[in-house]
Amino acid sequence: MSTLADSIEAAAAPDRLLDAPLDDLLAEYGVDLYDSSITERGFLGAFVEDRDGRRALSMPRGRSEFERDTVARMLLAEGLGLEAPPLPTPLATVRS
Repeated sequence: MSTLADSIEAAAAPDRLLDAPLDDLLAEYGVDLYDSSITERGFLGAFVEDRDGRRALSMPRGRSEFERDTVARMLLAEGLGLEAPPLPTPLATVRS
């Protein structure tokens, strides 16, 4: 059963996703951030949720802070099913 607090939190989610410090979001949603060994320019990162419920973001090293932060928020929104602005073309997320 949904509560008023759940409704308020859901309505605030897009703003929080874009404005909150990334470390706060990761802690709030129980997501660990790891450096990926994948260095291909087209790989922006991955959100993984294990069968036991553990969540992780795997992000390539060496990217700008802006790119890393932006992509992390995009992957969090997609992986957690949060409301967020649409991705700009040509970006896309792939589920597997």
